[in-house]
Amino acid sequence: MLSVSPQERAARLEGLVSPDVVEDTDAVAHHYAHAAWSCLTEPGDGVAGALIAEMGVVDALETALGSGGRTTPALEAGRKRWQARVETIEDAFDRAKRAGARLIVPGSPEWPQRVDDLGVHAPRALWARGDLEALSRDRALALVGARAATGYGEHVTGELATHLARRGVTIVSGGAYGIDGMAHRGCLATGGTTVAALAGGVDRAYPAGHADLLGRIAQGPGVVIAEVPCGTPPTKWRFLQRNRLIAALSDATVVVEAGWRSGSLNTAGHASALGRPLGAVPGPVTSAASAGCHRLLREYDARCVTSADDACELLGTLGDERPTPTDRTDDRTRVLDALSARSPRSPDDLARRAGIAPDEVRGLLAMLELDGRVRRGSDGWRRVTSSS
Repeated sequence: MLSVSPQERAARLEGLVSPDVVEDTDAVAHHYAHAAWSCLTEPGDGVAGALIAEMGVVDALETALGSGGRTTPALEAGRKRWQARVETIEDAFDRAKRAGARLIVPGSPEWPQRVDDLGVHAPRALWARGDLEALSRDRALALVGARAATGYGEHVTGELATHLARRGVTIVSGGAYGIDGMAHRGCLATGGTTVAALAGGVDRAYPAGHADLLGRIAQGPGVVIAEVPCGTPPTKWRFLQRNRLIAALSDATVVVEAGWRSGSLNTAGHASALGRPLGAVPGPVTSAASAGCHRLLREYDARCVTSADDACELLGTLGDERPTPTDRTDDRTRVLDALSARSPRSPDDLARRAGIAPDEVRGLLAMLELDGRVRRGSDGWRRVTSSS
Protein backbone atom coordinates (compact mmCIF):
# COMPACT_ATOMS: atom_id res chain seq x y z
CA MET A 1 0.00 0.00 0.00
CA LEU A 2 1.07 3.62 -0.44
CA SER A 3 3.08 4.71 2.58
CA VAL A 4 1.26 8.01 2.93
CA SER A 5 -0.20 9.15 6.23
CA PRO A 6 -3.71 10.65 6.47
CA GLN A 7 -2.11 14.03 7.20
CA GLU A 8 0.06 13.82 4.09
CA ARG A 9 -2.95 12.89 1.95
CA ALA A 10 -4.90 15.86 3.29
CA ALA A 11 -1.95 18.14 2.52
CA ARG A 12 -1.77 16.88 -1.05
CA LEU A 13 -5.48 17.53 -1.54
CA GLU A 14 -5.35 21.12 -0.27
CA GLY A 15 -6.25 23.54 -3.04
CA LEU A 16 -7.62 20.73 -5.23
CA VAL A 17 -10.85 20.14 -3.30
CA SER A 18 -13.14 22.15 -1.04
CA PRO A 19 -11.80 22.89 2.48
CA ASP A 20 -14.49 20.77 4.17
CA VAL A 21 -13.15 17.68 2.37
CA VAL A 22 -9.66 18.21 3.80
CA GLU A 23 -11.10 18.39 7.31
CA ASP A 24 -12.91 15.02 7.01
CA THR A 25 -10.68 11.96 7.38
CA ASP A 26 -13.03 9.64 5.47
CA ALA A 27 -13.51 12.19 2.69
CA VAL A 28 -9.75 12.60 2.38
CA ALA A 29 -9.29 8.82 2.02
CA HIS A 30 -12.09 8.68 -0.56
CA HIS A 31 -10.80 11.57 -2.69
CA TYR A 32 -7.17 10.51 -2.45
CA ALA A 33 -7.97 6.95 -3.51
CA HIS A 34 -9.93 8.12 -6.57
CA ALA A 35 -7.12 10.48 -7.54
CA ALA A 36 -4.56 7.69 -7.10
CA TRP A 37 -6.60 5.35 -9.29
CA SER A 38 -6.72 7.99 -12.04
CA CYS A 39 -2.91 8.02 -11.97
CA LEU A 40 -2.49 4.24 -11.90
CA THR A 41 -4.92 3.29 -14.68
CA GLU A 42 -5.50 4.08 -18.31
CA PRO A 43 -8.96 5.51 -19.11
CA GLY A 44 -11.68 2.87 -19.18
CA ASP A 45 -9.76 0.18 -17.25
CA GLY A 46 -12.57 -2.30 -16.63
CA VAL A 47 -10.54 -4.52 -14.28
CA ALA A 48 -9.98 -1.58 -11.94
CA GLY A 49 -13.61 -0.55 -12.30
CA ALA A 50 -14.89 -3.99 -11.38
CA LEU A 51 -12.57 -4.18 -8.37
CA ILE A 52 -13.72 -0.78 -7.12
CA ALA A 53 -17.37 -1.67 -7.65
CA GLU A 54 -16.89 -4.83 -5.58
CA MET A 55 -14.70 -3.54 -2.75
CA GLY A 56 -15.04 0.23 -2.65
CA VAL A 57 -12.40 2.64 -3.86
CA VAL A 58 -10.22 2.66 -0.72
CA ASP A 59 -10.13 -1.10 -0.10
CA ALA A 60 -9.66 -1.72 -3.82
CA LEU A 61 -6.55 0.46 -3.78
CA GLU A 62 -5.18 -1.53 -0.83
CA THR A 63 -5.79 -4.77 -2.73
CA ALA A 64 -4.34 -3.46 -5.99
CA LEU A 65 -1.08 -2.29 -4.45
CA GLY A 66 -0.72 -5.08 -1.91
CA SER A 67 0.64 -8.58 -2.41
CA GLY A 68 -0.90 -11.93 -1.66
CA GLY A 69 -4.52 -12.37 -0.68
CA ARG A 70 -7.17 -12.80 -3.34
CA THR A 71 -5.95 -13.10 -6.89
CA THR A 72 -7.10 -13.82 -10.42
CA PRO A 73 -5.15 -13.71 -13.68
CA ALA A 74 -6.84 -10.39 -14.57
CA LEU A 75 -6.08 -8.92 -11.15
CA GLU A 76 -2.44 -10.02 -11.27
CA ALA A 77 -2.03 -8.47 -14.72
CA GLY A 78 -3.66 -5.31 -13.40
CA ARG A 79 -1.34 -5.16 -10.40
CA LYS A 80 1.67 -5.21 -12.70
CA ARG A 81 0.25 -2.30 -14.67
CA TRP A 82 -0.81 -0.28 -11.65
CA GLN A 83 2.20 -0.78 -9.38
CA ALA A 84 4.50 0.45 -12.14
CA ARG A 85 2.85 3.88 -11.87
CA VAL A 86 2.85 4.42 -8.11
CA GLU A 87 5.68 6.95 -8.37
CA THR A 88 3.58 9.18 -10.66
CA ILE A 89 0.95 10.00 -8.02
CA GLU A 90 2.84 12.65 -6.05
CA ASP A 91 3.95 14.38 -9.25
CA ALA A 92 0.34 14.49 -10.49
CA PHE A 93 -0.80 16.32 -7.36
CA ASP A 94 2.02 18.85 -7.67
CA ARG A 95 1.32 19.50 -11.35
CA ALA A 96 -2.40 19.94 -10.68
CA LYS A 97 -1.74 22.57 -8.03
CA ARG A 98 0.62 24.49 -10.32
CA ALA A 99 -2.00 24.43 -13.10
CA GLY A 100 -4.79 25.58 -10.80
CA ALA A 101 -6.77 22.39 -11.49
CA ARG A 102 -9.50 20.95 -9.29
CA LEU A 103 -10.20 17.31 -8.44
CA ILE A 104 -13.72 15.92 -8.83
CA VAL A 105 -14.60 12.37 -7.76
CA PRO A 106 -17.78 10.27 -7.69
CA GLY A 107 -20.01 11.47 -4.89
CA SER A 108 -18.81 15.08 -5.13
CA PRO A 109 -21.56 17.68 -5.67
CA GLU A 110 -19.91 18.66 -8.97
CA TRP A 111 -19.60 15.08 -10.27
CA PRO A 112 -21.46 14.70 -13.61
CA GLN A 113 -23.72 11.74 -12.91
CA ARG A 114 -24.21 11.14 -16.64
CA VAL A 115 -20.79 9.45 -16.81
CA ASP A 116 -21.86 6.80 -14.31
CA ASP A 117 -23.71 5.17 -17.22
CA LEU A 118 -20.29 3.92 -18.36
CA GLY A 119 -20.38 1.39 -15.49
CA VAL A 120 -17.03 -0.22 -14.70
CA HIS A 121 -15.50 1.85 -17.52
CA ALA A 122 -16.46 5.17 -15.91
CA PRO A 123 -13.70 7.62 -14.96
CA ARG A 124 -12.11 7.19 -11.56
CA ALA A 125 -11.79 10.96 -11.21
CA LEU A 126 -11.91 14.13 -13.28
CA TRP A 127 -9.31 16.89 -13.23
CA ALA A 128 -10.79 20.24 -14.21
CA ARG A 129 -10.03 23.91 -14.86
CA GLY A 130 -12.96 26.30 -14.92
CA ASP A 131 -16.55 26.37 -13.72
CA LEU A 132 -17.25 22.96 -12.21
CA GLU A 133 -21.01 23.55 -12.25
CA ALA A 134 -20.86 23.43 -16.05
CA LEU A 135 -20.53 19.65 -15.82
CA SER A 136 -23.93 19.08 -14.24
CA ARG A 137 -26.19 21.59 -15.95
CA ASP A 138 -29.38 20.45 -17.64
CA ARG A 139 -29.31 19.71 -21.38
CA ALA A 140 -25.85 19.01 -22.74
CA LEU A 141 -25.21 18.19 -26.38
CA ALA A 142 -21.99 16.99 -27.99
CA LEU A 143 -21.01 18.64 -31.28
CA VAL A 144 -18.17 16.68 -32.85
CA GLY A 145 -16.62 16.18 -36.25
CA ALA A 146 -13.55 16.16 -38.44
CA ARG A 147 -10.36 18.05 -37.67
CA ALA A 148 -9.93 18.74 -41.39
CA ALA A 149 -13.28 20.48 -41.59
CA THR A 150 -14.54 22.26 -44.68
CA GLY A 151 -15.95 25.77 -44.73
CA TYR A 152 -19.42 24.23 -44.92
CA GLY A 153 -18.83 22.12 -41.82
CA GLU A 154 -17.46 25.02 -39.80
CA HIS A 155 -20.33 27.28 -40.84
CA VAL A 156 -22.98 24.72 -39.82
CA THR A 157 -21.19 24.04 -36.54
CA GLY A 158 -21.01 27.72 -35.69
CA GLU A 159 -24.71 28.17 -36.42
CA LEU A 160 -25.71 25.15 -34.34
CA ALA A 161 -23.49 26.06 -31.39
CA THR A 162 -24.65 29.67 -31.37
CA HIS A 163 -28.37 28.93 -31.48
CA LEU A 164 -28.16 26.04 -29.03
CA ALA A 165 -26.15 28.10 -26.55
CA ARG A 166 -28.80 30.82 -26.71
CA ARG A 167 -31.35 28.22 -25.63
CA GLY A 168 -29.29 27.28 -22.61
CA VAL A 169 -27.80 24.08 -24.03
CA THR A 170 -24.29 23.19 -22.84
CA ILE A 171 -22.00 22.35 -25.77
CA VAL A 172 -19.57 19.46 -25.21
CA SER A 173 -16.66 18.76 -27.55
CA GLY A 174 -13.02 17.71 -27.62
CA GLY A 175 -11.07 20.94 -28.04
CA ALA A 176 -9.48 19.80 -31.34
CA TYR A 177 -9.05 21.72 -34.58
CA GLY A 178 -11.93 21.84 -37.05
CA ILE A 179 -15.46 21.08 -35.88
CA ASP A 180 -14.57 20.82 -32.17
CA GLY A 181 -12.91 24.23 -32.06
CA MET A 182 -15.75 25.89 -33.96
CA ALA A 183 -18.30 24.34 -31.58
CA HIS A 184 -16.49 25.86 -28.59
CA ARG A 185 -16.00 29.24 -30.26
CA GLY A 186 -19.62 29.49 -31.41
CA CYS A 187 -20.80 28.77 -27.87
CA LEU A 188 -18.40 31.25 -26.28
CA ALA A 189 -19.43 33.97 -28.75
CA THR A 190 -22.91 34.04 -27.23
CA GLY A 191 -21.77 33.71 -23.61
CA GLY A 192 -22.84 30.07 -23.49
CA THR A 193 -21.45 27.20 -21.45
CA THR A 194 -19.07 24.75 -23.10
CA VAL A 195 -17.12 21.69 -21.90
CA ALA A 196 -13.83 20.67 -23.51
CA ALA A 197 -12.78 17.08 -22.77
CA LEU A 198 -9.07 16.48 -23.39
CA ALA A 199 -7.13 13.30 -24.08
CA GLY A 200 -4.15 14.54 -22.06
CA GLY A 201 -3.75 16.44 -18.81
CA VAL A 202 -5.52 19.78 -18.36
CA ASP A 203 -2.17 21.43 -17.67
CA ARG A 204 -1.05 21.02 -21.28
CA ALA A 205 -3.02 22.58 -24.12
CA TYR A 206 -3.50 20.16 -26.99
CA PRO A 207 -3.43 21.12 -29.73
CA ALA A 208 -1.00 23.89 -28.80
CA GLY A 209 -2.69 26.20 -31.28
CA HIS A 210 -5.81 26.10 -29.10
CA ALA A 211 -4.08 27.26 -25.92
CA ASP A 212 -5.93 30.59 -26.00
CA LEU A 213 -9.27 28.91 -26.77
CA LEU A 214 -8.91 26.42 -23.91
CA GLY A 215 -7.86 29.27 -21.63
CA ARG A 216 -11.03 31.19 -22.52
CA ILE A 217 -13.14 28.14 -21.76
CA ALA A 218 -11.44 27.67 -18.39
CA GLN A 219 -12.19 31.29 -17.47
CA GLY A 220 -15.86 30.27 -17.28
CA PRO A 221 -18.68 29.67 -17.55
CA GLY A 222 -17.11 26.70 -19.31
CA VAL A 223 -14.74 24.02 -18.07
CA VAL A 224 -11.77 22.03 -19.41
CA ILE A 225 -11.60 18.46 -18.09
CA ALA A 226 -9.62 15.24 -18.38
CA GLU A 227 -9.80 11.91 -16.63
CA VAL A 228 -6.03 11.51 -16.84
CA PRO A 229 -3.90 13.46 -14.34
CA CYS A 230 -1.86 16.55 -15.11
CA GLY A 231 1.35 15.80 -16.95
CA THR A 232 -0.21 12.99 -19.03
CA PRO A 233 0.44 13.30 -22.79
CA PRO A 234 -2.35 12.55 -25.29
CA THR A 235 -2.06 9.28 -27.22
CA LYS A 236 -4.20 7.58 -29.85
CA TRP A 237 -5.72 5.26 -27.20
CA ARG A 238 -6.51 8.16 -24.92
CA PHE A 239 -8.20 10.04 -27.75
CA LEU A 240 -10.46 7.05 -28.39
CA GLN A 241 -11.26 6.75 -24.69
CA ARG A 242 -11.81 10.50 -24.46
CA ASN A 243 -14.54 10.07 -27.09
CA ARG A 244 -16.54 7.82 -24.76
CA LEU A 245 -16.31 10.54 -22.11
CA ILE A 246 -17.68 13.16 -24.53
CA ALA A 247 -20.62 10.89 -25.33
CA ALA A 248 -21.27 10.13 -21.67
CA LEU A 249 -21.17 13.81 -20.65
CA SER A 250 -23.90 14.62 -23.17
CA ASP A 251 -27.62 13.94 -23.41
CA ALA A 252 -27.28 13.61 -27.20
CA THR A 253 -24.52 13.67 -29.81
CA VAL A 254 -24.50 15.35 -33.23
CA VAL A 255 -21.78 14.60 -35.77
CA VAL A 256 -21.48 17.62 -38.05
CA GLU A 257 -18.86 16.50 -40.54
CA ALA A 258 -16.87 13.26 -40.65
CA GLY A 259 -14.98 11.18 -43.16
CA TRP A 260 -15.67 7.50 -43.73
CA ARG A 261 -13.26 6.46 -40.94
CA SER A 262 -13.34 9.60 -38.81
CA GLY A 263 -12.70 9.34 -35.07
CA SER A 264 -16.02 11.14 -34.61
CA LEU A 265 -17.72 7.89 -35.61
CA ASN A 266 -16.14 6.39 -32.51
CA THR A 267 -17.90 9.02 -30.40
CA ALA A 268 -21.14 8.24 -32.22
CA GLY A 269 -20.68 4.55 -31.44
CA HIS A 270 -20.27 5.29 -27.75
CA ALA A 271 -23.39 7.48 -27.78
CA SER A 272 -25.40 4.65 -29.35
CA ALA A 273 -24.02 2.11 -26.88
CA LEU A 274 -25.14 4.37 -24.04
CA GLY A 275 -28.61 4.66 -25.54
CA ARG A 276 -28.18 8.40 -26.13
CA PRO A 277 -29.86 10.05 -29.15
CA LEU A 278 -27.58 10.40 -32.16
CA GLY A 279 -27.80 12.92 -34.97
CA ALA A 280 -25.79 13.66 -38.10
CA VAL A 281 -25.64 16.67 -40.40
CA PRO A 282 -25.92 15.78 -44.10
CA GLY A 283 -23.48 17.31 -46.56
CA PRO A 284 -22.88 17.33 -50.31
CA VAL A 285 -22.91 13.80 -51.72
CA THR A 286 -19.66 14.65 -53.50
CA SER A 287 -17.86 15.60 -50.26
CA ALA A 288 -15.65 12.96 -48.68
CA ALA A 289 -15.79 15.04 -45.50
CA SER A 290 -19.48 14.14 -45.10
CA ALA A 291 -19.23 10.45 -46.01
CA GLY A 292 -19.18 9.43 -42.35
CA CYS A 293 -22.31 11.44 -41.58
CA HIS A 294 -24.15 9.84 -44.49
CA ARG A 295 -23.01 6.46 -43.21
CA LEU A 296 -24.50 7.23 -39.78
CA LEU A 297 -27.78 8.27 -41.40
CA ARG A 298 -27.93 5.20 -43.60
CA GLU A 299 -26.57 2.43 -41.39
CA TYR A 300 -26.88 3.56 -37.77
CA ASP A 301 -30.32 5.15 -37.58
CA ALA A 302 -28.97 8.61 -36.81
CA ARG A 303 -31.46 11.47 -37.01
CA CYS A 304 -30.98 14.03 -39.75
CA VAL A 305 -30.00 17.36 -38.17
CA THR A 306 -30.21 20.52 -40.27
CA SER A 307 -31.01 23.13 -37.61
CA ALA A 308 -30.96 23.88 -33.91
CA ASP A 309 -34.62 22.80 -33.82
CA ASP A 310 -33.62 19.32 -34.96
CA ALA A 311 -30.83 19.18 -32.36
CA CYS A 312 -33.24 20.26 -29.62
CA GLU A 313 -35.62 17.47 -30.59
CA LEU A 314 -32.82 15.02 -29.86
CA LEU A 315 -32.72 16.51 -26.38
CA GLY A 316 -36.48 16.24 -26.05
CA THR A 317 -36.95 20.00 -26.11
CA LEU A 318 -39.12 21.89 -28.55
CA GLY A 319 -39.89 25.47 -29.36
CA ASP A 320 -38.20 28.56 -30.71
CA GLU A 321 -35.65 30.75 -28.92
CA ARG A 322 -36.35 31.21 -25.24
CA PRO A 323 -38.84 34.11 -24.91
CA THR A 324 -37.62 37.44 -23.63
CA PRO A 325 -39.57 39.17 -20.85
CA THR A 326 -41.40 41.24 -23.49
CA ASP A 327 -42.66 38.20 -25.42
CA ARG A 328 -46.33 37.43 -25.05
CA THR A 329 -47.11 33.87 -23.99
CA ASP A 330 -50.61 32.96 -25.15
CA ASP A 331 -52.41 29.86 -26.41
CA ARG A 332 -50.88 30.20 -29.87
CA THR A 333 -47.42 30.02 -28.28
CA ARG A 334 -48.44 26.86 -26.44
CA VAL A 335 -49.57 25.28 -29.70
CA LEU A 336 -46.35 26.32 -31.45
CA ASP A 337 -44.32 24.80 -28.62
CA ALA A 338 -46.22 21.53 -29.08
CA LEU A 339 -45.54 21.42 -32.83
CA SER A 340 -42.51 19.87 -34.51
CA ALA A 341 -40.77 21.23 -37.57
CA ARG A 342 -40.20 17.72 -38.94
CA SER A 343 -42.76 15.33 -37.44
CA PRO A 344 -46.43 15.88 -38.36
CA ARG A 345 -48.83 15.92 -35.42
CA SER A 346 -52.61 15.66 -35.23
CA PRO A 347 -54.82 18.24 -33.47
CA ASP A 348 -55.63 15.66 -30.79
CA ASP A 349 -51.93 15.03 -30.17
CA LEU A 350 -51.28 18.76 -30.02
CA ALA A 351 -54.17 19.23 -27.59
CA ARG A 352 -52.63 16.65 -25.26
CA ARG A 353 -49.17 18.23 -25.47
CA ALA A 354 -50.40 21.83 -25.06
CA GLY A 355 -53.08 21.18 -22.47
CA ILE A 356 -55.74 22.86 -24.63
CA ALA A 357 -59.10 21.47 -25.79
CA PRO A 358 -58.97 19.89 -29.30
CA ASP A 359 -61.58 22.28 -30.72
CA GLU A 360 -59.58 25.28 -29.50
CA VAL A 361 -56.40 23.81 -31.00
CA ARG A 362 -58.07 23.52 -34.43
CA GLY A 363 -59.07 27.19 -34.29
CA LEU A 364 -55.61 28.28 -33.24
CA LEU A 365 -54.02 26.19 -36.00
CA ALA A 366 -56.20 27.97 -38.54
CA MET A 367 -54.99 31.38 -37.33
CA LEU A 368 -51.38 30.26 -37.28
CA GLU A 369 -51.74 28.93 -40.81
CA LEU A 370 -52.95 32.32 -41.98
CA ASP A 371 -49.84 33.86 -40.36
CA GLY A 372 -47.66 31.37 -42.25
CA ARG A 373 -46.30 29.88 -39.02
CA VAL A 374 -47.68 26.36 -39.47
CA ARG A 375 -48.37 24.10 -42.43
CA ARG A 376 -51.01 21.42 -42.82
CA GLY A 377 -50.34 18.21 -44.69
CA SER A 378 -52.21 15.01 -45.33
CA ASP A 379 -50.48 13.44 -42.31
CA GLY A 380 -50.81 16.32 -39.84
CA TRP A 381 -49.49 19.74 -38.88
CA ARG A 382 -45.88 21.00 -38.81
CA ARG A 383 -44.26 24.18 -37.56
CA VAL A 384 -42.72 26.37 -40.28
CA THR A 385 -39.12 27.38 -39.68
CA SER A 386 -37.21 30.21 -41.29
CA SER A 387 -35.55 27.70 -43.63
CA SER A 388 -38.79 26.00 -44.66
